[in-house]
Amino acid sequence: MRSSGPTIACVGLDDVVVVATPDAILVAHRDRVQDVKAIVEQLAKSGRDEHLFHTMVHRPWGTYEITDRGEGYQTKRVVVKPGERLALAKHQNRAEHWIIVRGIARVTRGDATFVLGENESIYVPADTPHKLENIGASPLHLIEVQSGRLLSEDDVVRFESR
Repeated sequence: MRSSGPTIACVGLDDVVVVATPDAILVAHRDRVQDVKAIVEQLAKSGRDEHLFHTMVHRPWGTYEITDRGEGYQTKRVVVKPGERLALAKHQNRAEHWIIVRGIARVTRGDATFVLGENESIYVPADTPHKLENIGASPLHLIEVQSGRLLSEDDVVRFESR
């Protein structure tokens, strides 16, 4: 058994493999683990997107994890490595609210620049150019709340590359 999330308890099972990640839980007889490919194919056929997207996404600048989503909103836990930044960009259909949990951020919003520390936040309206930088010596942790009619990563216009 392996879990990157909650504790798994199994009773009365023999020759079973259990793997739990934040995205999914697999329970299979040890001789059938390779059949996970068939599950992925079935997910794709039924129009689901679990096989395409993961809750934890790794980027060169750090990571983000989707923590909640619903109609018109999505939340993420974002960690930015020291000295790294997210490139200047804007979203046409969504607004973002960033709450700094740990670390120091430099945020560019339109023509203004702000330095934010723990327990401070900033709102970025839709269609507003913005950039986030970790100017501290330790990882920057923040909560991002997205709201709007389109929350996919396709709704981004980048003004610079990373």
